[in-house]
Amino acid sequence: MNGLHLIGDLGNCRCDPQRLIDSVSFKDKCISMVQASGLTVMDASFKQFDDSGFTGTVVLAESHLAIHTWPENNGLTLDVYVCNYSADNSTKAHHLFNTIIEYFEPKEVARHTIERGEHLLVEPLNDTIGFYIRANRQIGEWQTPFQKLAIYDTPQYGKIFRLDDYNMTSEREEFIYHENLIHPALTVHDAPRNVLIIGGGDGGSSEEVLKHPSVERVTLVEIDADVIKIAKEHFQAVHNGVFDNPKLRVIIDDGIKFIRETREKFDLIALDLNDPVGPAAALYTTEFFQHCHQALSVEGLLTLHIGSPTAHPERVTELTQRLNGIFSIVRPYTMYIPLYGAQWALAVCSDRHDPKAFTTEEIEQRIKTRNLQQLQFYNGETHLGVFALPNFVRNLVADKNK
Repeated sequence: MNGLHLIGDLGNCRCDPQRLIDSVSFKDKCISMVQASGLTVMDASFKQFDDSGFTGTVVLAESHLAIHTWPENNGLTLDVYVCNYSADNSTKAHHLFNTIIEYFEPKEVARHTIERGEHLLVEPLNDTIGFYIRANRQIGEWQTPFQKLAIYDTPQYGKIFRLDDYNMTSEREEFIYHENLIHPALTVHDAPRNVLIIGGGDGGSSEEVLKHPSVERVTLVEIDADVIKIAKEHFQAVHNGVFDNPKLRVIIDDGIKFIRETREKFDLIALDLNDPVGPAAALYTTEFFQHCHQALSVEGLLTLHIGSPTAHPERVTELTQRLNGIFSIVRPYTMYIPLYGAQWALAVCSDRHDPKAFTTEEIEQRIKTRNLQQLQFYNGETHLGVFALPNFVRNLVADKNK
């Protein structure tokens, strides 16, 4: 059973000594603390010992709290346990535990945190299907003005970065998404120099772009500064120190605002975004794609993911049609992305470059000439392979205007 167990031994308490003796007053106070933490009181029982301390237990809908005071030693023991099966109550448990500690004002605190069971990271693909990843532990969770961020340690993928309970990137398989988002587009450009990435605060896309020696500057526009802060601290394996590269310019801003106002021209615009739901939906509109088109150089390319052909076929179709109405060449391509639990579709869009027009040998030669290093997925054969679409995907992305 997944859960969090917090155990504390509190010594040399500096509070009013009466607090270690008066069970009646503390019972009421404790119930208020539990409720303030967001946990649910089902019952409470406190036993007062003659001329001594007290023992108390609060039964929670989420599990329990137990306390025993030792006024003769000016201390107490504290035990808080919450189940995390249907929801993660860890933050509430920590809040309650810390509030009780503050109430007794101990000079000495021995804390023990025990993760019970494993975290099951369940991610829906649509209303009827999904997948899960088992995690050993949660490393951290943060609520920013824009979203909830969380990091988990997993046996399969190492550290996983999640935004609003959806997987974004991981240490061990991030290359599948990042290499496919960047290289099929950037390799077919003869000499890319100026690149824009909207989103991509983990740094993985920027790191792939800067493998191309002709690139002089990458502009990364990320709305949430905390994503970059956490990536720098926890995901060196994803960005490989790219944030220290002088060619990378980081701008904390709304991508819609930036693309509307910029006067620069880019050889590649990579949209490294969340799925097009909620606030992110505005970055997948026809209007936004038109602004991206205007911000491209004559030979520029746009690349982005357009969803899962199996889980969201209607999304793949709709986004492809929007892009077809703006760009002369739209080439959807697919690959299986383990962290996203499904076959995934991306697209390269341009008015000049068709990535399908290149042979395996031509791509291999460009990889060699540019000395592209540490490619775990991308090569001449995979370049052609990802553009080889199954018939059902061909039908989804067929240009309705042709």
